[in-house]
Amino acid sequence: MTELQLHIKPISNEEIIPYDLLEMADPSRKIIEAYLKTGTCYLAKIKSEVIGVFVLDQIDLTTIELKNIAVRESEQGKGLGKKLLLFAEKVSRESGYKTMLIGTGNSSIGQLAFYQKAGFEIDEIVKDYFINNYEEHFFENGIQCKHRIILKKKLISNQLANLK
Repeated sequence: MTELQLHIKPISNEEIIPYDLLEMADPSRKIIEAYLKTGTCYLAKIKSEVIGVFVLDQIDLTTIELKNIAVRESEQGKGLGKKLLLFAEKVSRESGYKTMLIGTGNSSIGQLAFYQKAGFEIDEIVKDYFINNYEEHFFENGIQCKHRIILKKKLISNQLANLK
């Protein structure tokens, strides 16, 4: 069986924002809309079906944040999240950014493992972030999501990575 071609590109003005996917990673439509105004939303498609999404938002001239990344539930477990993350890193590196940040909740155990396996390291914990910034309290893995954990990764060129 041949693998279907994955196409990743910034969303166009004609395309509908996939809030259903974005809300899988971030339950606040208000917060999503805020970072969509300043960031760039990328769609991942197989044929014409949107199966994934991520949003990149500049922090400063050398730092970019991956604000949201999600893969449609029916497509999870196929390595697509890793492909989206690697593509986000590549686009960011090629745009001149030196560092990428990712924020997630203290209760997001799977995401914390995923990001650390991809070379991100915990850099900061913002206590009570989700309590103070989200209207509703939410739980994952039986744990209340309270604190925002910020992970950081230095973006090095592929040539340098190959020397390691």
